[in-house]
Amino acid sequence: MDYLKEYRSFISSHYLADGVRITAGVLIPALVFGYYGHLATGITVALGAMVVSITDNPGPIHHRRNGLFIAAGFAFAVSIITGYTLIVPWLFFILLPVFCFFFSMIGVYGTRATGIGIAALLVMVLQAQHRYTGWEVVINSLYLMLGSGLYIVLSITLYTIRPYKLIQQALGEYVMAAGDYLRAKAEFYAVDVDYDKCYTQLLTMQIKVQEKQNLVAELLFKTRGIVKESTHTSRILMMVFLDVSDLFEKAMTTHQDYEKLHRYFNDTNILNEYRQLINILANELDEVGIAMKSGRPSRYNQIIDKELMEEREHLHQLRITIMEPSNLEGFISLRHILDSIDDVAARIRTLHHYTSYDVKLRRKKLQAPDPDDFISHQEIDPKLFIDNISFRSNIFRHSLRISLAALFAYIITLFLPFGHGYWVLLTVIVILKPAYSLTRTRNFERLVGTIIGASIGAFLLYLIKDKTAILVMLALCMIGAYSFIRRKYLVAVVLMTIYLMMMFHLLAPQDFKSVLSDRIIDTAIGSVVAFMFSYLLSPVWEHERIHELMLPVLKDNLTYYQLIASAFVGKPIEKADVRVARKDSLVSLANLSDAFNRSLNEPKRHQKNILSLHQFVVSNHMLVSHIATLAYYADGLSPEFVMEDYKPVIAASNACISQSIAITENAQVEDIPPDKENVQVRLLDQKINALMVTRQEEIKQGKMETDTKKRLSHFKSIADQFYFIYKITVDIQKISDKMKAVAD
Repeated sequence: MDYLKEYRSFISSHYLADGVRITAGVLIPALVFGYYGHLATGITVALGAMVVSITDNPGPIHHRRNGLFIAAGFAFAVSIITGYTLIVPWLFFILLPVFCFFFSMIGVYGTRATGIGIAALLVMVLQAQHRYTGWEVVINSLYLMLGSGLYIVLSITLYTIRPYKLIQQALGEYVMAAGDYLRAKAEFYAVDVDYDKCYTQLLTMQIKVQEKQNLVAELLFKTRGIVKESTHTSRILMMVFLDVSDLFEKAMTTHQDYEKLHRYFNDTNILNEYRQLINILANELDEVGIAMKSGRPSRYNQIIDKELMEEREHLHQLRITIMEPSNLEGFISLRHILDSIDDVAARIRTLHHYTSYDVKLRRKKLQAPDPDDFISHQEIDPKLFIDNISFRSNIFRHSLRISLAALFAYIITLFLPFGHGYWVLLTVIVILKPAYSLTRTRNFERLVGTIIGASIGAFLLYLIKDKTAILVMLALCMIGAYSFIRRKYLVAVVLMTIYLMMMFHLLAPQDFKSVLSDRIIDTAIGSVVAFMFSYLLSPVWEHERIHELMLPVLKDNLTYYQLIASAFVGKPIEKADVRVARKDSLVSLANLSDAFNRSLNEPKRHQKNILSLHQFVVSNHMLVSHIATLAYYADGLSPEFVMEDYKPVIAASNACISQSIAITENAQVEDIPPDKENVQVRLLDQKINALMVTRQEEIKQGKMETDTKKRLSHFKSIADQFYFIYKITVDIQKISDKMKAVAD
């Protein structure tokens, strides 16, 4: 790991910017009020800022603004209701599970809604530690509202001052994620390649790239100034996004038969040289990404062009020395790979130029893309909430689980000897998540992070006695905690524990040790309760709904393939339709991959068909990659490569996917008589063989650059993609059949 690069990336990221903003919003009110002798009021105001900050996730400004105002409104209402309900204890016993259920259920509307729900529940829990009466409830709620308002003003003001900064930071993350994807692709060229590991890593990186792409697309296409291209900066940001999207698509369309390439060329070292060159390009993307985030221009590494020329020469020498009819197709693949690397390098050179924001770039005509090609729209429909009130809904089970767990935890706190058992409730609410795997991970990280943070905090407080120094350390730990909360939860918990210890030490130094030990005990109790209820009211295990995610993958891939394949038999296709079909395939595949990754963290007894599911995910990833490669050839397809001979292999592939869909739906599967000789499916081979014979004769005569070479290279590449797709669809059908047999 390049720690210097990690450091440069982090200090210019939106994660650190979020941490600084939240820390300022929370700490400044407490310090100001404390300075004037009203520390208790300052802490209440700071809590108001802290709870609304939970919803301030990266996104379009109007989404952030709406989320902040809604969270502030809910925080005020919950504070009022909780304050007066606590006066009548039995009423709070009813209110607690009702609020936990409702504010967890609103998570059906997305991540920001989930944050609003957590903010409301935190207000309820924090209010539960006090027993305000009469007007005290209203006054305390107004102080919370004041803190919320101050944070909203701070957040919107910072956005107004630097409206493009968040987009630049998110765009930089997207560029670096594309670099990670290239690194994953590069591993296929390693000498001792582990294909299963490579495909798993590639799937993970693809999901990561798509997540970053979705965030940038939301920021770009839902921000009014960007969509209207009102400024030079907005045009540059749009061009970077489109070029990186094209680069990612290009990287996906370079899928080859790697096993065959290794058989042909492992002894020549050229594949390892390709791997090193791709890694250099990935490092260049990192530099572009960091430059985008920091606002500083980057420079293209001229060594890349030299390396490319050397690789061209190396390939030329290999063609002269070892090329023969048996490995001719391997050389065709090598040339296509090198062409793709060259194309990616040219795109990266352009991206470096964009980081300068040169005004000359205005001259480039920018065709505004269709936002629907990149973003999805979600309406706040009450019907969605109602439809999810079912035990088949995972969010419903989660809401019910958190309601019962919170009620049980609250009952326990009534019997605790110390007076701040609200920490148990807080732990339960923060740890419990809809997915079992995430709950288990959070549970472990929360407990371990608290112990590690307490140990480090105690050691620091033993060494540091000066209150100013402790306050500075507290602020730094707050910044770190809020910076890592969405990135590395364990690190965030460690830093959060340290800053809480320092805060308690400053507030009540004489009672510090008891408060510290109580916090650790509370966290342990909350973790046990969360762990217990994650089993007592189990979630919807991934294997129970995996078929619901497999079906969209198969159907979207069938639609994508039929659309692309039609271009090769003379039917015109629209680029917009291709982009939508590709997006649908990638999104459904990402959803399935996420479910598969979650299932790996579930108990072994709930991991059904896990090996077959892995094969299914990998096979469909390969299928999408080959279809994307075919789409690349379809763009600007020469009329000489449009022919009826593709129809048999297209029909056979369509039949296999359709059979897989029927198997997955438990529908009637039609018996399609196999073509034993594969005569129709292999119809393209006749034309390829004829060109191969001609080309072999040309090679014997020393003719290296001919029209036959160009036609063979292009036509064989197209035919190979059709055959790859057919073989993969046959494998997918077999896997689907196997999974159904095991399930039955």
